[in-house]
Amino acid sequence: MNINSIVDISNNKTESEHYHLDDEKLISGNPAQAVENHFSSPCDQFHCGVWESEKGSWKVNYTESEYCEILAGSSVITDENGNTITVNEGSRFVIPAGFSGTWEVLDSCKKIYVMFEAPP
Repeated sequence: MNINSIVDISNNKTESEHYHLDDEKLISGNPAQAVENHFSSPCDQFHCGVWESEKGSWKVNYTESEYCEILAGSSVITDENGNTITVNEGSRFVIPAGFSGTWEVLDSCKKIYVMFEAPP
């Protein structure tokens, strides 16, 4: 490996994958979402990139641990017991593998994600 193997997310050009969530996950809205995955490890367990979503709410069930840094917008994350956290521009947090609940985008949201999924 050399200096050319370093991935500069701010200058790396990668294609955006645009999608809508599956109906069984949706709670409200039909938010358009996009992801730009800038790096995946050779073992395909570690990934990082940029994610965006319009307003809406959906069910989440994390099999991976994910570090998030909100770049724009705001969201409310709710666990299965009804406890909530509001995340806004500048929020930095980790969602551990095994977390289940909901994610609601209040204002169009953009985040950097770094995720790791352990083998089963």
